[in-house]
Amino acid sequence: MTARQKRLFMVAGIVAGVGAAAALALTALRDNVMLFYAPSEIAANMPASNERFRLGGMVEKGSLKKTTGTLDVRFYVTDYKKTVEVQYSGILPDLFREGQGVVAHGRMQGNVFVADQILAKHDEKYMPPEVARALKDNPPPPNMGQNTDEGT
Repeated sequence: MTARQKRLFMVAGIVAGVGAAAALALTALRDNVMLFYAPSEIAANMPASNERFRLGGMVEKGSLKKTTGTLDVRFYVTDYKKTVEVQYSGILPDLFREGQGVVAHGRMQGNVFVADQILAKHDEKYMPPEVARALKDNPPPPNMGQNTDEGT
C-alpha cells in the first residue's frame, strides 16, 4: 500500500467518523425538539397522541374550572379562531389568569390537551413570540384579553 492510499483511507475514515457523530447528534436532538401549535393548527392537523408539544394562546375568559379539594383544573386556550380544552393537575403559576397569554407543555388525549407544565406571561406587555405570531391574524373580540381585575 502506498503512502497516498494510506492518506486516502485515513481521510475517508475521518469523514466517516464525523458523519456518524453528526448523525447521532441530530438523532438525539430530534428526540428533544418540542414543537409549538396554536389551537387552529391543532384543529387543522391533529398531532399524534404520543407527541409532546407546546400549545399556546389566550386563556378564554370564563373557562377556568377548578375541581374542589384537588389541584385539577380545566380551561380553554384560544387563538380567537379555534379553541382547545386543556386539563392540568398541579399548581398554576401566580400570573395565570383568564384573558392572558399562556403556553402549556403536554400531549393530546382525544380532543383534550393534557398539560404537564403551564407557563404564564411574566408582565403586562410580554407575550411569548409563538403566541404573538399565532394571534397576529386573529384580533380579539371586544373586552377579550383585557384584565378587569386590576386590584389583584
